[in-house]
Parts: sequence; structure tokens; C-alpha cells
Amino acid sequence: MLSIAERHKYILDSLNKHGFVRITDVANELGVTKVTIRKDIKILESKGLLYKVHGSARPANPHVADLDVHVKDNINRDAKRRIAQRAAEMLGETDSIIMASGSTVYAFAEEIKMRMWHLLNIVTPFLRLGVLLNESENVNVVQLGGSVHKKSLSVLGEEAARELDDCICSKVFFGVDGIDPEHGITTSTIDEAKLTRRMMHAASQVIVLADSSKFGQRGFGRICALEDIDVIVTDERIPEQMISIIEEAGVDLIIVR
Repeated sequence: MLSIAERHKYILDSLNKHGFVRITDVANELGVTKVTIRKDIKILESKGLLYKVHGSARPANPHVADLDVHVKDNINRDAKRRIAQRAAEMLGETDSIIMASGSTVYAFAEEIKMRMWHLLNIVTPFLRLGVLLNESENVNVVQLGGSVHKKSLSVLGEEAARELDDCICSKVFFGVDGIDPEHGITTSTIDEAKLTRRMMHAASQVIVLADSSKFGQRGFGRICALEDIDVIVTDERIPEQMISIIEEAGVDLIIVR
């Protein structure tokens, strides 16, 4: 039987490899009771080495704050650029799409601006995106109206949602604040989550653009279950355990390198 120190090392090594661990899984793997592993995790949490959540443990607090979009721009910029380039390859020259808000979506918009299109229709609540693409040749921007959320520079509310009723789009692209096996796809506000769900209903294919730091995180507003997503585009630092969870949910996973 492993010693306490050996169990603690196993738990921390598993966290580093997978991004999170389930208490039941660790107990089965080590041949001990779940009570034993819960005690181990409690000790490790008291030392600041992990964060305990219901039935599992994470390397850090999974609950994310509502950050200003300009702050988000500077986080994982290289990964976001590669994700944006791959997302642009998913577009047809005459597509009609919905683009939500966020730093990864803005990187996607910058990529769109650098390319040539026959006629691309874009519906968006994101004010920065509308301004950026307004002068792009053969790119038609439909700017949704509503109350402006200062941190995201995106409009929210029922007015924006009603305008989506008149749209029939092939794809919707949106960023997220969290992708979690238990809580699904989340964002930082409830209003943004509601509007994103309306966007999903207006599109044939649902595509999430998220760098690897979003896996295992949880925003305040729940958008949908993991199974409701068609495609996730992310970078190569995605936790290994999340890959199998996403594939089991029937979601197409695109990993950019």
C-alpha cells in the first residue's frame, strides 16, 4: 500500500498531467477508499497545492471573474491567433455567420479582415468587431442593438436577442470563459449566456473558439451542455483527459499546433 506522501505525489502528478482528478478515479487506481482520498485532498488544499470542488480537485480555483476584454487580449495571444487562423479556414466565401464577443473572436475578426471574400455576412453583438470589419471589402456587418456591457464591449439583452429571430446563418462562433465536464460551457455573465443560446438557435453549426486555459474553468453563466456543441477549436496544451471527454460527448475537436 502506498504511503501518504506517495498518494499525495500521485494526486499532484495526475493534476499536472490531466488538469483535474476525480476522487472516485484516484481511489480506484490506488486501491483505497474515497474517504482516504478526500482526506488527502483536504490536506493538499490546506497547503495551497490544489483546489477542491465537488467530487474532484483542480490545480487552482476554477471559478473565473468577468475580465475586461482588453485584459483578455493579452492572455495566450499566440494560441488565440492560431485558433483564429484555423477558424477562418472553416468559412466559405459566401457564408453568413454569427460572431459573438471576446478576445479570441476578435483575433478571428482580425484574420477575416486580412483575407478576400466574395460576400461574407456577419451578425454580431460585438461593437469592436463591427468597427473593425465595417470597411472590409465584401464583408457585410449586421450590428445587433441593445445595452452595452462595458467589460466585453458587447450588446446584451432582449433587443439583441429579438433581432436574431430574423437571421438564418450557417455557423456561430463564440468564445467562452469555461469548459467543464460537469457544468458544460460557461461564460462570466448570465445575460451573455442567454444571448449566446439565442445565437446557437439561429445557426446550423455551433463552433467554440477557446484556448487551452479555459478547460476546467467555470464562468457564472451557463450557456449549454458540452453535447450541444458541434466543434471546439483549441491549442495543443488542452489537458489530455479533456480530449477523451470531448470526443465521448460527440464534439469534433480541432487542435491547432
